[in-house]
Amino acid sequence: MKVIVFLADGFEETEALCPVDVMRRAGLDVITAGVDGEFVTSSHGVTVKADTVLDKIDGKEVFSAAFCPGGMPGSVNLAQSWRVNEILINTAQTGIVAAICAAPAVVLAPLGLLKGKNATCYPGCESYAPDTVFSSSGIVVDGNIITGKSAGWAFDLGLKIVEMLLDAETAEKVRHAICYKD
Repeated sequence: MKVIVFLADGFEETEALCPVDVMRRAGLDVITAGVDGEFVTSSHGVTVKADTVLDKIDGKEVFSAAFCPGGMPGSVNLAQSWRVNEILINTAQTGIVAAICAAPAVVLAPLGLLKGKNATCYPGCESYAPDTVFSSSGIVVDGNIITGKSAGWAFDLGLKIVEMLLDAETAEKVRHAICYKD
């Protein structure tokens, strides 16, 4: 199973890298894709080398899941990429779409992916999606959409993606191996 994680300048590093780490520990094929280049700088000035650049991803490639980390202006930068939007819409047809922090409101909602769905986002970001009702929960799953509230929920989001793509037993093995909430 292949998972794409979008990285745009201004992303929140914890929200991106914790889920990537958890998914890779579970054995998922995770590829990080830099939206505007191979080197991407987080909202806190940490520069990360993406596995590839988004322009090198074949438009016909099918992903089991697509994930948008939050952060500002990272979420806005993701929302402004037609390739990100295209992959999210295509993935939502047959796979899982996940987003955390600002990204559910800034990226997913404008694409219509949260229409009629329960979701959560970082407090205060609701104004980016006034037609969406957001919960105060840490993680919300509605069908094939997973949303997370904030950086504090990044491990839980990664584990939920693993659970939904693989199974609860694998997610529990990863949780135990990293001593998360032991």
